[in-house]
Amino acid sequence: MSDAPAILVLNAQDNVAVATRTLARGEEAAAGLAVASERVPRGHKIATRAIARGSHVQKYGQVIGVASDDIAPGDHVHVHNVTMGAITASAEVGTDLRDLAVP
Repeated sequence: MSDAPAILVLNAQDNVAVATRTLARGEEAAAGLAVASERVPRGHKIATRAIARGSHVQKYGQVIGVASDDIAPGDHVHVHNVTMGAITASAEVGTDLRDLAVP
């Protein structure tokens, strides 16, 4: 069995995580973060907190869609409950620059 995490949160602002392997219904994806309420295929998104209908779905710290239904923590997040809808947002490129430690 691998020590690899079952889900990957890409940005602290995200309300979804990416399944690194297929998750079975009822499987704890991460301690205190998400229990799969249904099967979530590898590479798909799982909600890490409640997302109300009409609210933004965030991945990579960016809005990737709008919840077309209420989404509960642990739900599979995909085309059946996310739409592109009208998104009002502004983006700035190159404003979150950080120095990286070089080994």
